[in-house]
Amino acid sequence: MGGDFSQQPIVVGVDGSESSRAALRWAARQAELTGAELRPVQAWRLPPALGMPAGYGEADFEEQARDSLRLTVEEVLGEHPGVPVTPQVVEGHPAAVLTEAAEHAGLLVVGSHGHGAFAGMLLGSVSQHCVQHAACPVLVVRTTER
Repeated sequence: MGGDFSQQPIVVGVDGSESSRAALRWAARQAELTGAELRPVQAWRLPPALGMPAGYGEADFEEQARDSLRLTVEEVLGEHPGVPVTPQVVEGHPAAVLTEAAEHAGLLVVGSHGHGAFAGMLLGSVSQHCVQHAACPVLVVRTTER
């Protein structure tokens, strides 16, 4: 795999799905073994054609994503994980956000499918994009969730 894992972070895509929770658990174990920093990343986007009332802005969606990521990290890793954890919330399409976040990572870990994937798909569109376009190795964690 090349490179020194302990000097490069492990980026993991988190969207609250069981598949992403499994990816977070796997990535945390790998970070412990290698001494790497763990970077859970959650993307958020404004819903298309929402028709929001005046004054209802992007900050609300970003804050919801931040709260969701914090809660997922705490539930999966506990309040005191054994590795350095730097959560990131980024606006954009999950596939683009994750490949950009992993540009200087040692490893990108994603679930096989997250929220919005069609039931029964072997590999979700986000994980497929990451496998094809990430600058670092990508591990896809598969679960039995359908």
